[in-house]
Amino acid sequence: MLQIPGYEGGPLVAGSAYLDDPLFWPVHLGTCLRGEDGQRAAFGADWDSAMELHRALSADHEWPVFSVPLRSGHTIYVVYRNFEGDRGVDYLMHHPAWPAAETLAVDDGHFMGPGTAWMELLSAARQPAPEGVGDTDARLLLLFPTLGDARLPDDAAVPLTAALAALTLIEEPVEVAGMLLENQGQWERAHWRSADGVWINDGGHSYRNPRNAFALPEGRLREISNALNAEEQRQLRASN
Repeated sequence: MLQIPGYEGGPLVAGSAYLDDPLFWPVHLGTCLRGEDGQRAAFGADWDSAMELHRALSADHEWPVFSVPLRSGHTIYVVYRNFEGDRGVDYLMHHPAWPAAETLAVDDGHFMGPGTAWMELLSAARQPAPEGVGDTDARLLLLFPTLGDARLPDDAAVPLTAALAALTLIEEPVEVAGMLLENQGQWERAHWRSADGVWINDGGHSYRNPRNAFALPEGRLREISNALNAEEQRQLRASN
């Protein structure tokens, strides 16, 4: 049985088998594909199969878990929380030195987030890992629901479109990538900034906004910021 320090619930099971199913990705991204147009573009004629897969992911006797290791030694866990009447997806971060995992974002009816800025999402996706989810495209789509960024670069759709084309059977990945970036997570798009070297935001539901009473402690904010931005920092050092 899998365990995540400090995380209560379960039974947790490895979800890696789902990653090879092209339908898993639009199901996972479902809350970011709001409205009939988004659902139609993502699922097409596969709606019934998608709902069957959703029921499997939501079964209370198995909570699928996906791990995304980072260079820093931290791991992001994506957990399908399947309590009866309280289902959702929890995005957690943990380091072996921490007594318990911290919550980055929660994707459910009582959402909390955002958990990442666009550059952090890309950085986390591009950090190679010998264990857990190692594929860059899979890491990008798996963590996408944590995104909430009001300042996206003009080329943001390029890696997202490539990931959708590689992993799904979506007929118009460019269109769906645009919908995902337009909607992002369930929260309002946040503005991110660096404060004394720590990336924080102004989101009213975010654990990474120090003004919120429920925000993560300053030390955790710094460590999480450094871990998520490690790949970009490495590239900057290499270019200098």
